[in-house]
Amino acid sequence: MSHHYSGPDFGFPQGDARLDFTDLYAFPKPGETGKSILIVNVHPSAGENPPGPTTTEPFAPEAVYEVKIDTDGDAVADIAYRVRFSAFERGAQTASVLRVDGPQAAGTGDGGKMIVERAPVSLGREAKVTEAGDTRFFAGWRSDPFFCDVEGAKNNLQFTGDDFFVNKDVCSIVLELPNSALGAKEVRLWARTLTPDDGGGWRQVERGARPAQAVILVEERDAYLGGEPATDGRFLASFAHALEHTGGYTSAEAKRVAATLLPDILPYDSSRPASFPDNGRTLTDDAFDFFMRVLTNGKVKGDNVGPHGDLLLEFPYVGPPHQDRVTKAAR
Repeated sequence: MSHHYSGPDFGFPQGDARLDFTDLYAFPKPGETGKSILIVNVHPSAGENPPGPTTTEPFAPEAVYEVKIDTDGDAVADIAYRVRFSAFERGAQTASVLRVDGPQAAGTGDGGKMIVERAPVSLGREAKVTEAGDTRFFAGWRSDPFFCDVEGAKNNLQFTGDDFFVNKDVCSIVLELPNSALGAKEVRLWARTLTPDDGGGWRQVERGARPAQAVILVEERDAYLGGEPATDGRFLASFAHALEHTGGYTSAEAKRVAATLLPDILPYDSSRPASFPDNGRTLTDDAFDFFMRVLTNGKVKGDNVGPHGDLLLEFPYVGPPHQDRVTKAAR
């Protein structure tokens, strides 16, 4: 799995699939070098614990879905894009995108400069795209682009090439931005979800950038998912311990490899082609195979599963959903 099922016992944060961050992608817009594509996927259409379909309501209206951008290499956000959703009523939902710059981008909140307002959320196969100035935006159900043999991963890494996600859906948030909006040529990215805190303010319940490690390597789950990349050094020892145990690394080598996985951020240079893990991540990068090689110290090369064939060549790039969730009321 990627970052799917990162809640307790392969469940969802707070038991809510809509809050479950699954994948982050960043790559230059094909055919237009001056723009970049950022994709944040959440809400798996099927659960593992408990097994079965999740809610058809795409996004949680009480939550904030956020992309954080570090422009100076300190693992602290200098820019944030915040996405809020309306209540899901009569089979429809809308989205608004806000941008925050400076010290406020490193904090929690739901404010900012409005970039996109009341954009329709897609429930069916047709992608409803909203344009606002130099920004394009999409939110809605899509075919899950992540590919992985989940059952093989659970069965002591005995892979059979059975792609669990080939017929699954996910909810995508896709932004097309001019590279200048990223604030620097070389940035570091991560995504997170926030929910209202019982005591007021906001509580971070999910975050991540690199696939698989939060599900497989993390021992202090709540602390990790609620933490910040700038303080990820505190998880170095537990990551190293897991790598030493699983991959047979020496203690020193396990610490060195663990340091390459933390902080949990995605480096991205918009002037170079994207390729995980060195620069962004495309929808066809086999990130799970890369992680398997790291986890097992090269003993396991991959899971014999490849990219999905339903990806689009144009915005929003993620393929249409397998299930049409347009209700009679929405029609």
